[in-house]
Amino acid sequence: MADRSFHIAMYLWFALGHITPYVHMANKLAERGHKISFFLPAKTQHKVEAFNLHPHLITFIPIEVPHVEGLPLGAETTNDVPFPLHPLIMTAMDLTEPDIEAYLRQLKPHFAFYDFTCWLPALTRRLGIKSVVYCIISSATIGYLLSPARKTLEKGMTGSDLLEPPQGFPSSSIRLRAHEAQALAAVTTMDYGSGLSFVERQLMSLSDCDIIGFKTCREIEGPYGEYIGSQFGKPVIFAGSVVPNPPKIALEKQWEKLLSKFQPKTVIFCAFGSECVLKKDRFQELVLGLELTGLPFLVALKPPMGAETIESALPEGFQERLEGRGILYGGWVPQQLILRHRSVGYFVTHCGSGSLAEAMVSDCQLVLLPHVGDQIINARLMAGDLKMGVEVEKGDEDGVFTKYDVCKAVRTLMDHANELGKEVRTNHAQWKEFLLKPGLENSYMDDFVMQLHALV
Repeated sequence: MADRSFHIAMYLWFALGHITPYVHMANKLAERGHKISFFLPAKTQHKVEAFNLHPHLITFIPIEVPHVEGLPLGAETTNDVPFPLHPLIMTAMDLTEPDIEAYLRQLKPHFAFYDFTCWLPALTRRLGIKSVVYCIISSATIGYLLSPARKTLEKGMTGSDLLEPPQGFPSSSIRLRAHEAQALAAVTTMDYGSGLSFVERQLMSLSDCDIIGFKTCREIEGPYGEYIGSQFGKPVIFAGSVVPNPPKIALEKQWEKLLSKFQPKTVIFCAFGSECVLKKDRFQELVLGLELTGLPFLVALKPPMGAETIESALPEGFQERLEGRGILYGGWVPQQLILRHRSVGYFVTHCGSGSLAEAMVSDCQLVLLPHVGDQIINARLMAGDLKMGVEVEKGDEDGVFTKYDVCKAVRTLMDHANELGKEVRTNHAQWKEFLLKPGLENSYMDDFVMQLHALV
C-alpha cells in the first residue's frame, strides 16, 4: 500500500473559510497522485474551481442543499446567511446523509475527511472507510474549548468556566477576557442544528473518528495536538501549514497602480475574511485609528452593519482628509498577492487560520484584531506563545477598542526602538524562515500520507 495512491472523499462544513483550506489540502494530496472526491454545495462550485490545480485528480461533486424552514431560498453556505442562521445550514447538511451514503457506496474511497458532520464516522465504519477529522481550527482552540476534561456534557459550561484552561492543558499564555469567555461559552453550548449543540457535534466528531489531522506544524502547536490525542485516545497527525503556493499570476493592474505609489513596507493592509461584519461604531474607530498612524492604508472589509457601502459608513470628512492616502474597498481582494506586494508592510487581521497561514510567510508585521470564536485563541497563540504579532487592546468586560488602541498596536511595530516591536519583528522573521525552509512542507505532507497508509 505504501506505493499505492488512494482515494479520499471530503465533506466539510459549508463555509468558505473551511472549503478553501480543504481545497488547498486536496491540491497537496493530488500532487502526490492521490484522487479526491470533493463534495460541496452545488452553486458554490464556481467559487473554488479556479483553485483546483489538478482537475484530473480532484473532482468536485455538487450536493443539493435541502431547504430547511427559516433559511432563505437558495442559501447554501454560512456566507449566505447571518450568524444566527448558521445552525440551519448545519441542519440542511445533516439531511444530506442519504445522498452522501449513496455516493460513498458508489465511489468506495479509502478515507473520508470531514469536520462538523458528526454522523459521518458511523456511516464510514459501516462501509469499511476510514474517517479523518481534518481540523482547520487550531488544536489550541479545540483543546482549550472542547477538551473532554471540561465534562461539558455533564456539567454544562459558563463563561467563568472558560477563564481557566481545562485540566492537563499545556502551559501557555492563552487566557480569555471576561467578555470573550461569555461569548465562547454561549457559542459552544448553543444549538447547532438538528437539536445538537456545537460541543456535542465536536465531541462526537473527535471521539468517533479513526484519526485526527491538524493543519499546523508540531513546532507551532505540537503540545496542543498531543493533548487532544491523549484526551480522545486517537492518533494525531500534522499536515504542516498547508499554505497554497503563491499565485503565478501578477497582481491586477488596478491594485498594482494603487499600491506602487507608496514607499516600500509603509502600507497598512486591513482585511477580515469573507464573513466578518463590524458594527458601524467599531468600523469607524478602526479606520480613524489607521488614520492616526500617519501611514497609507488599504481597508478591504464588508460594509458594516446597517450600511449599504463601506464609503457611506465612514466618519464625516474622512474621505476628504485621506484622499490619496486611504484606499477603501468593500469587495473581495487578492489577499495573498497584496501581502506579498513590496509596498505593504503591516497586516491588520481578524486572525482567521487561513489569513494567519498566509501572513506568517509574508514580510508584513501582524496587528491582531480577533472578533469571534477560534480567532481569539489564535490571537493569543500568535501574540503570546509565539510573540510574532501585536494584539489590539480591548476592554476586558465589553471588548470595546478605540482608535487609540488600533494606532498604538500599529505604532508598536513601526517604532524600531520599541522593545516589544523589536521582539515581534525578530520572531516573525525567524518563523517565516522556518516555514519556508526547503523541504519542510514536503516532509510534513509525506509523513501525513505515510501515517494514512498505516491505517489501511
